[in-house]
Amino acid sequence: MTSRVRSITFDCADPAAVAAFWAAATGRTVVDDGTAEAPEYLLSDPGDPALPNLLFLPVPEGKSVKNRVHLDLQPADRTRDEEVARLLGLGAALLADHRRPDGTGWALLADIEGNEFCVERSAAERAATGG
Repeated sequence: MTSRVRSITFDCADPAAVAAFWAAATGRTVVDDGTAEAPEYLLSDPGDPALPNLLFLPVPEGKSVKNRVHLDLQPADRTRDEEVARLLGLGAALLADHRRPDGTGWALLADIEGNEFCVERSAAERAATGG
């Protein structure tokens, strides 16, 4: 037997705001899945139930160190650079730019609460350069 990843959970100071950022980033819909005493927000992909949910929960402490796990995003309908620009417009911050002049590489960003994630090249960009 094996297990599948059901959810990737984000601890947040403001789970509603972080869920809204990731909903805009991924095109998923936010579902308020908690109670007033225990708010939680869920993003799922009904078009592909095999993909893990993103779950946002409140915690009292702030983020203090680099994430040990992070998401790598691959744009579906635009280039990597267009996606980086779009995410920066949603409130992300550019932490490190690993994009190379030949078009390879990635960008390291942080969401509105400092959770790191990478933006890679689109499938079309990878195909155009052989990988």
